[in-house]
Amino acid sequence: MGVIGDQIAFFRNSLPAGVKLVAVSKFKPVEALMEAYEAGQRVFGENRPLEFQDKARQLPADIEWHFIGHLQTNKVKNVVPYAALIQSIDSEHLLKAVNDQAAKISKVQDILLEVFVASEATKHGLSREEAVDLASRMADFPNVRLRGVMAMATFTDDTDQVRREFSNAASICSEIAAIAGIEKPEISMGMTGDYEIAIECGSTMVRIGTAIFGAR
Repeated sequence: MGVIGDQIAFFRNSLPAGVKLVAVSKFKPVEALMEAYEAGQRVFGENRPLEFQDKARQLPADIEWHFIGHLQTNKVKNVVPYAALIQSIDSEHLLKAVNDQAAKISKVQDILLEVFVASEATKHGLSREEAVDLASRMADFPNVRLRGVMAMATFTDDTDQVRREFSNAASICSEIAAIAGIEKPEISMGMTGDYEIAIECGSTMVRIGTAIFGAR
């Protein structure tokens, strides 16, 4: 087994039960994804719609594809047919576009609301109030199913700050789960540099790229 396979094995063996590994494969060639696949990995995350679509068409049908990047409404049609989960719903406008596209192909699309908890203006996401508002109106979007939240912490060495931000995301998730009646909500947070803190704060899904595939 190569380096990628070794890293897949490491995470599969070290992540707690109930925490799903999303292998973030953006910018990586199909061959690298296949190495991870052959090591047993079945969940992959991509953040560029056309690359996502292209890989989903080429790779084995039993892969669970997650779209994790900022999604423009004009690219929704490239993502919805292939996505098991769209993690990055960051506006009502996008939510409506995903709902409408899913309706066209008779699909109910699983989604996460991306919540903004970091102190970096470059990151996308909904405020707590916006997330709660959308969660209370999910009946208006019958072709999407709300599963929980996704969040990114500030890129900083201050672990206390990262912990506060992840705890805030977990709190928002609890609130929207209660409103929307989600029994086992998903909390997607934690990447290569901060996934251990994310798990401590309740993450059920970690998005690992660099530690598996190497630097971009």
